[in-house]
Amino acid sequence: MRIGIIGAGAMARALGGGWAAAGHDIVVGARSEQRAAELAGAIGHGTRGGNIYGAAEFADAVLTAVPVDALTDVLAAAGDLAGRTVIDCTNAFRPDEGAFALTEEAVAERISATAPGAHVVKAFNLCAAEVWESGQRVFEGRRLGVPICGDDPRSVDLVCGLAEDLKLQPMRAGGLRHARYLEATSAFTVGLWFGGNDSRAIFPPLEAAFAVPDDENG
Repeated sequence: MRIGIIGAGAMARALGGGWAAAGHDIVVGARSEQRAAELAGAIGHGTRGGNIYGAAEFADAVLTAVPVDALTDVLAAAGDLAGRTVIDCTNAFRPDEGAFALTEEAVAERISATAPGAHVVKAFNLCAAEVWESGQRVFEGRRLGVPICGDDPRSVDLVCGLAEDLKLQPMRAGGLRHARYLEATSAFTVGLWFGGNDSRAIFPPLEAAFAVPDDENG
């Protein structure tokens, strides 16, 4: 598959590197073409660097891996994204009294509104780039999962396949309107992690997750 990576930071390196190693054809585009070329060289596997428009034009799927405050300019530079799968892994939150608070409630929905005709899918936003770059995928006997939100079934299928290419477990988590909950989950769990708390400890495993329904008659 042809994948355009927009951004030249840690997330672009982690996800782009994994997909390139899995055999996908990658072009990195950034506002600094020098940084894009440097990242392409670091990723290897024939990855090329260039500008934002070139990476988007080349791709069947486009990953936006840039700071949220750069999204407006980046999407304008990308040109017409209609018909393409756009994977949004961004988060919009800031420190707030020892935790984190959202600075924007629905980033993925904004991308969808800004890029008419693009098939936006929210994914890969819950973990730091270092997690995706790590070879460890199984924790406590369970494969690390990636919740995925999107409206277009083919694009969701595509992103599920890209998660599997990274040896992750895709989890279909509803339409794009549900992505805002995924973004809020990221802010909440990252706040717990930074506070020294184990976010995994607040959820029981699936087989223990369901209580007995209340008796409606009391």
